[in-house]
Amino acid sequence: MTLYRYIINEIWPTFLASLLVFIFIMVAARMLSITELIITRGVEITQVLGMVLYLLPDILTFALPAVTLMAVVVAFLRLSADSEITAMKSSGISLYQMLPPVVVFSFVVFLMGLGISMFAAPWGNRAFKDLLFKIAESRADLGIKERVFCEPFDNLVFYVNSFSRQERALKDVFVVDKRDEDVTNTIVAEEGRMVVQPDQRIITIYFAKGTIFAVEKDMNTARTIRFNTYGLTIGLKDVMKDLAARRKAPHELSVGNLIKEIKTAPKADIQRSRMMRELLEKISIPLAVLFMGIIGVPLGAQMRARGRSAGIGVSLAVFSVYYICLMVVRSISSSGSIPPAVGVWVPNLFLVITLIYLLRRAANERSINFLKSRS
Repeated sequence: MTLYRYIINEIWPTFLASLLVFIFIMVAARMLSITELIITRGVEITQVLGMVLYLLPDILTFALPAVTLMAVVVAFLRLSADSEITAMKSSGISLYQMLPPVVVFSFVVFLMGLGISMFAAPWGNRAFKDLLFKIAESRADLGIKERVFCEPFDNLVFYVNSFSRQERALKDVFVVDKRDEDVTNTIVAEEGRMVVQPDQRIITIYFAKGTIFAVEKDMNTARTIRFNTYGLTIGLKDVMKDLAARRKAPHELSVGNLIKEIKTAPKADIQRSRMMRELLEKISIPLAVLFMGIIGVPLGAQMRARGRSAGIGVSLAVFSVYYICLMVVRSISSSGSIPPAVGVWVPNLFLVITLIYLLRRAANERSINFLKSRS
């Protein structure tokens, strides 16, 4: 038990430090888009903090496998560099006998990742999209000004003679819609009314008695369309494309809702494949934590005198191969080319094969080929 506590005490400080660094890097990567919301759209600081909070479950799901691998590799690298592993083996303690504390630690992190994947991640995705919709709704109310050209949403220019915020009614409306890359639509209407649809997270402006002037971007073609009623839809991508498109609908569904949707969807439907893949990944990705943790034992034990930076580099390399495999299989499974029930387990199969190979070579005191080639 003393040995087990000693090994765990080597792992968890690196685990916490690496997790904090990982979270900081991932949030910082999102801050450019979030800062744009603050500067150009007047988003409040409390809403920004809410965005960061809602992003955390996704970040943690992605980070836990990498951080667990990194923490175990660095811990065993330190034990190996100080010849403590050699001393343990001289005392009759094999590498396999050093595994139980790593397995227990990795299993605890796996349970944490499973809970995040099952419950926190769908909640975070739903809450994030709901917050973006509230921003869109407030921009529609506050961004449209009377008798002033304004751009409350990207590539949508408004001019209205009068705007009733209580009734969300517009009079004498002029709108330039440049969201389509090929066509610019100019809408002129006598009146319009804004309708908020929170369930679908869209805002629709219904125009009455007007004309649409559609001009191709190359200016070679133009047409005029007269209408009695016309609907202009504003979605989350018009608030902030990078943030709104970060997740597809299946990622917002709870486990129960995913199961219900899968049961009712046609078997040949691509959306069903995506939902099935998402459901199975709620188990397969956290399970990678367990395999990553065990892989870290032979990696760290075999690196001996290499520095901590080398251990982090090798950990990131192994995780990168796993992540690339995950993304490729995810794309193939989503298209329905291979059954999701088979595809989602391919990255974990890669980890299991790697685990067995590395563990057997390290336990038999045989150098790991790719580590040997780096010396």
